[in-house]
Amino acid sequence: MPNSPQNLIQTLLRNPIIVKSKPQANQLHAQILKTKPQSPSLISTIISIYSNLSLLHESLLLFNTLHSPPTLAFKSIIKCYASHGFFVQSLSSFVEMRASGKYPDHKIFPSVIKSCTHLMDLKLGESVHGCVVRLGLDFDLYTCNALMNMYSKLQGLDGHQVFDESPERKGIGEFGGLSNVSEELEKGVLGIRSRVSLNQTKEGDLQMDSVRKVFEMMPNRDVVSWNTVIAGNAQNGMYKEAFRNIKEMGNANVKPDAFTLSSVLPIFAEYVDVLKGKEIHGYAIRRGFDEDVYIGSSLIDMYANCTRVEDSRSVFWLLPHRDAVSWNSIIAGCVQNGLFDEGLKLFRGMLMAKIKPMAVSFSSIMPACAHLTTLHLGKQLHGCIVRGSFDENVFIASSLVDMYGKCGNISVARRIFDKMDPHDMVSWTAMIMGCAVHGHAHDAISLFKQMEIEGVRPNSIAFVAVLTACNHAGMVDEARKYFKSMVEDYNISPGLEHHVAMTDLLGRAGKLDEAYEFISSMQIQKTGSVWSTLLAACRVHKNVELAEKVANEIFEVDPDNIGAYVLLSNTYSASGQWKNAAKMRVSMRKKGMRKKPACSWIEVKNKVHAFMSGDESHPRYDIIKKAMAELLEQMEREGYVADTNEVLHDVEEEQKRYLLNMHSERIAIAFGIISTPAGTTIRVTKNLRVCVDCHTATKFISKIVGREIIVRDNSRFHHFKDGKCSCGDYW
Repeated sequence: MPNSPQNLIQTLLRNPIIVKSKPQANQLHAQILKTKPQSPSLISTIISIYSNLSLLHESLLLFNTLHSPPTLAFKSIIKCYASHGFFVQSLSSFVEMRASGKYPDHKIFPSVIKSCTHLMDLKLGESVHGCVVRLGLDFDLYTCNALMNMYSKLQGLDGHQVFDESPERKGIGEFGGLSNVSEELEKGVLGIRSRVSLNQTKEGDLQMDSVRKVFEMMPNRDVVSWNTVIAGNAQNGMYKEAFRNIKEMGNANVKPDAFTLSSVLPIFAEYVDVLKGKEIHGYAIRRGFDEDVYIGSSLIDMYANCTRVEDSRSVFWLLPHRDAVSWNSIIAGCVQNGLFDEGLKLFRGMLMAKIKPMAVSFSSIMPACAHLTTLHLGKQLHGCIVRGSFDENVFIASSLVDMYGKCGNISVARRIFDKMDPHDMVSWTAMIMGCAVHGHAHDAISLFKQMEIEGVRPNSIAFVAVLTACNHAGMVDEARKYFKSMVEDYNISPGLEHHVAMTDLLGRAGKLDEAYEFISSMQIQKTGSVWSTLLAACRVHKNVELAEKVANEIFEVDPDNIGAYVLLSNTYSASGQWKNAAKMRVSMRKKGMRKKPACSWIEVKNKVHAFMSGDESHPRYDIIKKAMAELLEQMEREGYVADTNEVLHDVEEEQKRYLLNMHSERIAIAFGIISTPAGTTIRVTKNLRVCVDCHTATKFISKIVGREIIVRDNSRFHHFKDGKCSCGDYW
């Protein structure tokens, strides 16, 4: 009868893919046990059914009953092991099959190559590739896709390639329980030499060369093939090649899928080509890919890299489902574009959405705390990091070092740094720069030397850090030595930041003419920022003649540089040239320029309080004013005398003293004293350089109230304690 159990069993055995669930497979197996004699061929078919359903336990029970498993049984068990992540066992079964004389077919190799990839064993992968070629199976689409994936992920991890192997090589890589692989695999490696010839010319092509060769030899390619070569090129920074592949893919009438688009978008982000990125976005919408979280995350990254954060946010909020990757992308995009408060707000939103932060979540958000100097938020995040066991992650630890350094707690930054093993370049530079801006120049230089001793090659940023350390300590000769070493020993071309650091150093040391010659001899474009550094030194040393000369240089390259007008005006005022100062201010008004007002802020009880110079708007101003008056009285008894030379206005002395006492950092410090318990460290941030008089006053205050007062201005930290400052009065 057509519908008898026997006919049904025969139909299922001929088309095992019809079996869709474990109960169905178990029922079929039971029926076979009842009605059919057992044979290796029949058992192999049942194993293949269990394997297709990823039922490893059931597959193994049957496989172990076979004395000499047929090829189908081996194929099924190799595939099932690989799908469950037992890659060593998968490869062991493949070796066992080859040793028993069985010949694999094209359906086996994708699982075998996948296992080599996950075990990161390039040598064995090359041997398997050789076996593929030797058996004439290198035409298979899925095998070639697996080979390309393997080479794109592993080629850069090992210096030698399958195509460059010499006949003398005897051993191959060991991993897990595999120590010996069939001699046939080794012969396969050598056999491929007659099929492929590589001419390696470009260093950047090394990782993708094997991928490209496999791709070019494929008789047929599907979207996975194209995606692999495109993604491989993009991930290795070979953007032009990747873009060319996209065009070739279109010419081959292969339609891009979501994975293609997510691989392509970083190219436009790298080249900051928002127009082409929008074209891809439009294609994604037309194809219905825009709701895919991977496409969405790639679009968020692309728009953020092109400084189009509003577009990033639009893409993010239009996603129907937001996973950890999309949340991390929008948080990182906001922070990278300076929207620190928005980044923190989104991080809170991610937690409220019950999305568990990943390691990258913390390394993305920590810079926001560092830039906003919100120490209490940084400490909260640090607690989350410890509770989530992320504190041993080198990237997160480096972010913590940077955050604590920028938030004024250099001792905690150093403790975290000392616990790190190993240190990466980011942690070294963060710690060196942290010591530099906190006035610990000798510690910074010692760390730089230790980094060199440990064999870590300093990069451009590390030299900026060590030059900054020399700058803040007035170590001119030491800075010259490092600047020379950077060029001659490490072949690093000095950038703008290196020139600014050296110019600032020479200017602070009073070597203004040398600083001018240094800038004039720069091999890169002279910008307003480097000239402004010298102009600021001219203002400190009251060198009007050179200030005018430098200001003219600035106005040539940056006519609307407000800072240059302000500095030149202040230089005139400091030298008593009130008429010239007035002319500069009139000129600024005519051009619609406004001086950036001085502002200081302090964090008290998890709330940030901001104060402007002369600010009387705070709800507790009356109490602040009273505290400031009492402090001034005590300071004067201790010997404080206001330095009215710092007041760059042509007013009476009494008015000058009043203006000095109403500087923003003094109001913030007074508020901190009345708002926190005795002994609490006071941390104030100011957007401009601390003036000489406020620096002197804060030293007196620290001694009178018996507290450490940490003031971060626009160039460094000042740690005031017991009437002294960490800068040694050199800033």
